[in-house]
Amino acid sequence: MSAPYDPNLITPSVYGDRRPVIGEVIALLHITFEERGLVLIQSRSRALCKNEIHELMITDESEAAPGGGANRVSAIAFFEVKASGLAVVGDKVTLDGRRLGEVAGYDMTHMPNHMNVLVKADSLESPPLHVGSMLVFQGTP
Repeated sequence: MSAPYDPNLITPSVYGDRRPVIGEVIALLHITFEERGLVLIQSRSRALCKNEIHELMITDESEAAPGGGANRVSAIAFFEVKASGLAVVGDKVTLDGRRLGEVAGYDMTHMPNHMNVLVKADSLESPPLHVGSMLVFQGTP
């Protein structure tokens, strides 16, 4: 699927001030892939609507970016969106107030059931989390 515009025009500077997206972990996952073949869509942003459920994945691949992919991936949780908003590649992600990483991109493999939200983290090791842990996706003004 091609974008309706040149994706190179959509840089971080087009996004203004936004409220944070808040999510609550509803299920834990414990699987790590060395050859996942995750395909990230070209879009840098996704609306995360209240009550939607999405999968949270982490990667330690620094080059993971929209239009690219990732192989080294850990699926760590499913989360429910509690406060909707716009999540943008590069947004800082915290888990229970601790830094997790930043949004790397989005994979639509399982849509319309759920989207995979990929976060660049320091390692593939799952951080401390539990059902009820809170996620915050926060842009920088």
